[in-house]
Amino acid sequence: MKRAIPITTLFLDIGGVLLTNGWDHHARKRAAANFKLERAEMEERHQLNFDTYEEGKLTLEEYLGRVVFYQKRPFTRAQFRRFMFAQSKPYPEMIDLATRLKTRHGLKIVAVSNEGRELNAYRIRRFKLDAFVDAFISSCFVHLHKPDADIYRLALDIAQAPIRQIVYIENTPMFVQIAEGLGIRSVLHTDYRSTCAKLASLGLPDGGSDATP
Repeated sequence: MKRAIPITTLFLDIGGVLLTNGWDHHARKRAAANFKLERAEMEERHQLNFDTYEEGKLTLEEYLGRVVFYQKRPFTRAQFRRFMFAQSKPYPEMIDLATRLKTRHGLKIVAVSNEGRELNAYRIRRFKLDAFVDAFISSCFVHLHKPDADIYRLALDIAQAPIRQIVYIENTPMFVQIAEGLGIRSVLHTDYRSTCAKLASLGLPDGGSDATP
């Protein structure tokens, strides 16, 4: 009987898997309402600048200067930044799952995410992601941005694990397809229970109360 190849490394997205998205269209809609901004204009300016910010080529202050503070506002940059950061919320079950998997299976965990530097730093610190993540392949650090396949190639180089021993958890179908095209086994995350079941089928039972036997 052919032995299953053990999984040694887990690639994880952050936004949509471990945490809510940092600054998605829902958060921007709330910001426009809260600060009484013209949403369509803000969204257009956002779309022109956000990829550049996430790739680490704009600071948050530069991004805000282009998207919000290109004219005088009745609120401060500090107030707007606090609102932005407050949009990030954890998915405790998924954070606990990653922590259990790391402990139970001795996994190396690598985050592969599109995040701007200041938001990324805040989210890592606020939710203690560095307590279980071994490396952060964040777009702002590596100047590569999903769906560019090179961000996965870089993650593979840094992880130094055979590709057959890696599983990737991602909530965006296109990004799953790109990773699988490179040979990375991937789990399309839609909810905690189904992800637990898919991981168990790949040889990564988590040992929690809801784990698949």
